[in-house]
Amino acid sequence: MSDKVLIIIGDASETLDTLYPYYRLQEGGFEPVVAGPRRGSFQMVMHEIKPGWTITKEWEGYTIEAQIAFSEIIPEQYAGIMFSGGRAPEYIRYDEHLVAATRWFVEQGKPVASVCHGVEVLAYADCVRGRKMATVPKCKFDLEVCGGTFVDEACVVDGNIVSGRTFHDNGRYFGAFMNLLEEARTAAAGGVGA
Repeated sequence: MSDKVLIIIGDASETLDTLYPYYRLQEGGFEPVVAGPRRGSFQMVMHEIKPGWTITKEWEGYTIEAQIAFSEIIPEQYAGIMFSGGRAPEYIRYDEHLVAATRWFVEQGKPVASVCHGVEVLAYADCVRGRKMATVPKCKFDLEVCGGTFVDEACVVDGNIVSGRTFHDNGRYFGAFMNLLEEARTAAAGGVGA
Protein backbone atom coordinates (compact mmCIF):
# COMPACT_ATOMS: atom_id res chain seq x y z
CA MET A 1 0.00 0.00 0.00
CA SER A 2 1.18 3.49 -0.80
CA ASP A 3 2.04 5.81 2.08
CA LYS A 4 1.15 8.87 -0.01
CA VAL A 5 -1.88 10.94 1.05
CA LEU A 6 -3.35 13.75 -1.02
CA ILE A 7 -4.02 17.19 0.47
CA ILE A 8 -6.38 19.19 -1.75
CA ILE A 9 -5.78 22.94 -1.87
CA GLY A 10 -6.17 26.09 -3.96
CA ASP A 11 -5.70 29.81 -3.47
CA ALA A 12 -7.35 30.87 -0.18
CA SER A 13 -7.03 27.46 1.48
CA GLU A 14 -6.95 27.98 5.24
CA THR A 15 -3.41 27.81 6.64
CA LEU A 16 -4.08 25.78 9.80
CA ASP A 17 -6.61 23.55 8.01
CA THR A 18 -3.78 22.64 5.62
CA LEU A 19 -0.49 22.68 7.53
CA TYR A 20 -1.62 20.74 10.61
CA PRO A 21 -2.58 17.70 8.47
CA TYR A 22 0.57 18.15 6.36
CA TYR A 23 2.87 17.75 9.36
CA ARG A 24 0.75 15.18 11.20
CA LEU A 25 0.89 12.94 8.12
CA GLN A 26 4.67 13.21 8.08
CA GLU A 27 4.80 12.46 11.79
CA GLY A 28 2.72 9.33 11.20
CA GLY A 29 5.06 8.02 8.50
CA PHE A 30 2.87 9.07 5.56
CA GLU A 31 3.93 11.26 2.64
CA PRO A 32 1.65 14.25 2.10
CA VAL A 33 1.25 15.17 -1.57
CA VAL A 34 -0.28 18.60 -2.15
CA ALA A 35 -2.58 18.82 -5.19
CA GLY A 36 -4.00 22.02 -6.67
CA PRO A 37 -5.73 23.24 -9.83
CA ARG A 38 -2.22 23.37 -11.36
CA ARG A 39 1.33 22.73 -10.17
CA GLY A 40 2.92 25.71 -8.46
CA SER A 41 2.57 28.12 -5.59
CA PHE A 42 -0.76 28.93 -3.93
CA GLN A 43 -1.60 31.63 -1.40
CA MET A 44 -3.16 30.36 1.81
CA VAL A 45 -5.16 32.53 4.23
CA MET A 46 -5.85 32.71 7.95
CA HIS A 47 -9.34 33.05 9.41
CA GLU A 48 -10.63 34.29 12.72
CA ILE A 49 -13.83 35.81 14.03
CA LYS A 50 -12.68 38.96 15.78
CA PRO A 51 -14.49 40.38 18.81
CA GLY A 52 -17.44 42.40 17.57
CA TRP A 53 -17.47 40.67 14.18
CA THR A 54 -20.24 38.31 13.11
CA ILE A 55 -18.37 36.85 10.12
CA THR A 56 -14.85 35.57 9.57
CA LYS A 57 -12.03 38.03 8.95
CA GLU A 58 -9.34 36.89 6.54
CA TRP A 59 -5.60 37.61 6.28
CA GLU A 60 -2.85 36.36 3.99
CA GLY A 61 -1.14 33.25 5.32
CA TYR A 62 1.80 31.23 4.06
CA THR A 63 2.18 30.01 0.51
CA ILE A 64 2.27 26.32 -0.34
CA GLU A 65 3.48 24.42 -3.38
CA ALA A 66 1.15 22.09 -5.20
CA GLN A 67 3.33 19.20 -6.29
CA ILE A 68 0.75 17.92 -8.74
CA ALA A 69 -2.30 19.26 -10.57
CA PHE A 70 -5.75 17.75 -10.10
CA SER A 71 -5.51 16.46 -13.68
CA GLU A 72 -2.44 14.41 -12.68
CA ILE A 73 -4.08 12.57 -9.77
CA ILE A 74 -4.00 8.79 -10.18
CA PRO A 75 -6.15 7.78 -7.18
CA GLU A 76 -4.80 4.22 -6.99
CA GLN A 77 -1.41 5.67 -6.04
CA TYR A 78 -2.69 7.16 -2.76
CA ALA A 79 -3.75 5.81 0.63
CA GLY A 80 -6.25 8.59 1.28
CA ILE A 81 -7.34 12.14 0.57
CA MET A 82 -7.80 15.25 2.72
CA PHE A 83 -9.89 18.30 1.76
CA SER A 84 -8.65 21.49 3.37
CA GLY A 85 -10.96 24.37 4.18
CA GLY A 86 -10.84 28.09 3.53
CA ARG A 87 -12.49 29.58 0.47
CA ALA A 88 -10.65 27.42 -2.09
CA PRO A 89 -13.36 24.72 -2.17
CA GLU A 90 -15.80 27.37 -3.46
CA TYR A 91 -14.09 27.22 -6.87
CA ILE A 92 -11.94 24.07 -6.99
CA ARG A 93 -15.06 21.91 -6.58
CA TYR A 94 -15.89 22.56 -10.23
CA ASP A 95 -12.70 20.87 -11.49
CA GLU A 96 -13.79 17.70 -13.28
CA HIS A 97 -10.59 15.83 -12.43
CA LEU A 98 -10.98 16.62 -8.73
CA VAL A 99 -14.61 15.55 -8.79
CA ALA A 100 -13.68 12.22 -10.40
CA ALA A 101 -10.89 11.59 -7.87
CA THR A 102 -13.18 12.52 -4.96
CA ARG A 103 -15.81 10.03 -6.07
CA TRP A 104 -13.18 7.31 -6.49
CA PHE A 105 -11.86 7.65 -2.92
CA VAL A 106 -15.34 7.67 -1.39
CA GLU A 107 -16.62 4.76 -3.50
CA GLN A 108 -13.50 2.65 -2.89
CA GLY A 109 -13.79 3.11 0.88
CA LYS A 110 -10.39 4.82 1.14
CA PRO A 111 -9.85 7.16 4.11
CA VAL A 112 -11.24 10.65 3.42
CA ALA A 113 -10.89 13.72 5.66
CA SER A 114 -12.68 17.04 5.39
CA VAL A 115 -12.55 20.18 7.48
CA CYS A 116 -14.46 23.44 7.30
CA HIS A 117 -15.35 24.34 3.66
CA GLY A 118 -13.77 21.09 2.42
CA VAL A 119 -17.26 19.62 2.51
CA GLU A 120 -18.14 21.74 -0.54
CA VAL A 121 -16.00 19.49 -2.77
CA LEU A 122 -17.56 16.31 -1.40
CA ALA A 123 -21.07 17.79 -1.69
CA TYR A 124 -20.58 18.91 -5.30
CA ALA A 125 -19.20 15.44 -6.17
CA ASP A 126 -22.40 13.89 -4.73
CA CYS A 127 -20.47 12.06 -2.02
CA VAL A 128 -22.37 13.24 1.09
CA ARG A 129 -25.77 11.71 0.38
CA GLY A 130 -26.85 9.76 3.50
CA ARG A 131 -23.67 10.74 5.38
CA LYS A 132 -23.33 12.50 8.72
CA MET A 133 -20.59 15.13 8.70
CA ALA A 134 -19.18 18.03 10.65
CA THR A 135 -18.41 21.28 8.87
CA VAL A 136 -18.30 24.96 9.67
CA PRO A 137 -21.95 25.88 10.35
CA LYS A 138 -22.08 28.29 7.38
CA CYS A 139 -21.62 25.25 5.08
CA LYS A 140 -24.51 23.34 6.67
CA PHE A 141 -26.73 24.28 3.74
CA ASP A 142 -24.26 22.92 1.15
CA LEU A 143 -24.08 19.64 3.05
CA GLU A 144 -27.80 19.21 3.63
CA VAL A 145 -29.04 20.33 0.20
CA CYS A 146 -26.84 17.53 -1.22
CA GLY A 147 -28.33 14.90 1.10
CA GLY A 148 -25.99 14.92 4.07
CA THR A 149 -26.72 15.50 7.75
CA PHE A 150 -24.95 18.27 9.66
CA VAL A 151 -23.49 17.30 13.05
CA ASP A 152 -22.15 20.10 15.26
CA GLU A 153 -19.30 18.10 16.83
CA ALA A 154 -15.51 18.31 16.71
CA CYS A 155 -15.10 14.89 15.07
CA VAL A 156 -17.58 12.89 13.05
CA VAL A 157 -16.69 9.52 11.55
CA ASP A 158 -19.18 8.06 9.06
CA GLY A 159 -17.70 5.01 7.35
CA ASN A 160 -14.55 6.11 5.54
CA ILE A 161 -15.24 9.86 5.89
CA VAL A 162 -13.83 11.78 8.88
CA SER A 163 -14.77 15.43 9.34
CA GLY A 164 -14.23 18.38 11.63
CA ARG A 165 -15.83 21.83 11.79
CA THR A 166 -12.82 24.20 11.64
CA PHE A 167 -9.10 24.23 12.42
CA HIS A 168 -10.09 24.52 16.08
CA ASP A 169 -11.00 20.81 15.75
CA ASN A 170 -7.64 19.74 14.28
CA GLY A 171 -6.57 18.01 17.49
CA ARG A 172 -9.86 16.14 17.72
CA TYR A 173 -10.80 15.00 14.22
CA PHE A 174 -7.47 14.43 12.48
CA GLY A 175 -6.41 11.61 14.78
CA ALA A 176 -9.45 9.61 13.63
CA PHE A 177 -8.30 10.05 10.02
CA MET A 178 -4.78 8.94 10.98
CA ASN A 179 -6.31 5.85 12.62
CA LEU A 180 -8.15 4.95 9.38
CA LEU A 181 -4.94 5.34 7.40
CA GLU A 182 -3.01 3.21 9.90
CA GLU A 183 -5.71 0.49 9.89
CA ALA A 184 -5.55 0.36 6.08
CA ARG A 185 -1.75 0.17 6.16
CA THR A 186 -1.85 -2.66 8.73
CA ALA A 187 -4.49 -4.54 6.76
CA ALA A 188 -2.48 -4.19 3.54
CA ALA A 189 0.57 -5.60 5.34
CA GLY A 190 -1.49 -8.61 6.43
CA GLY A 191 -1.56 -7.58 10.08
CA VAL A 192 -4.38 -7.20 12.58
CA GLY A 193 -7.56 -5.97 10.96
CA ALA A 194 -6.70 -7.59 7.62
